[in-house]
Amino acid sequence: MITISAIKRCSADWRLAGLLFLLSCPTHASQLKVYQYTQSNGVVAFSDKAPQQQPYKVLRYDCFACGVSSQVNFRTTPLFLQRYRAEISHAARVHQLEPSLIQALIHAESGFNPQARSKVGAQGLMQLMPETAKDLGVTDVWTPKHNINAGTAYLAALLQQFQGDQQLALAAYNAGPSTVDRYNGVPPFAETKAYLQRVQILQQRYQRAGQPDANRSAL
Repeated sequence: MITISAIKRCSADWRLAGLLFLLSCPTHASQLKVYQYTQSNGVVAFSDKAPQQQPYKVLRYDCFACGVSSQVNFRTTPLFLQRYRAEISHAARVHQLEPSLIQALIHAESGFNPQARSKVGAQGLMQLMPETAKDLGVTDVWTPKHNINAGTAYLAALLQQFQGDQQLALAAYNAGPSTVDRYNGVPPFAETKAYLQRVQILQQRYQRAGQPDANRSAL
């Protein structure tokens, strides 16, 4: 479970590091259920488990690369080497991640579409729900900089939580941290396995293509 108080334990540049569980994590049903509720002390909390004694709202997020039956060939689908390269480079420096990993994650989450809107209202590159974005201080869900920084901060926090294991961090990004803990590793969901494979393929391709500062717009 991620709470506002937990987020405050991060550094100043990581205020959005807890962002989401909310923002971006599809699961084994092609959508992640996130339960939003208010604790007795007034702190808004989010979990991938339904709370037993509090009223809650169910939030869902869609995912570009999660469908097992997707017809997209992730080994040949065009890359987006020029899009948001400044924002990606900045987030990579701040959170000390490989730019190619951020590119691959954005590609997997929204297909680099800043206007992406799911059928339940999730918005932008990292598929932010308006109400949860507001709760966590994101004032403009359509701004790529906000989406990218939030998703990168969250991934960096997951990598720290899972001791630098990228596969476990990405599985947690997709299926939820408690699900990874429950299975003591990558969950045995076909969608999660497909997601991990596709992110890995995309990251390798972005690495070969030369990172966000490459001279081509697609490969």
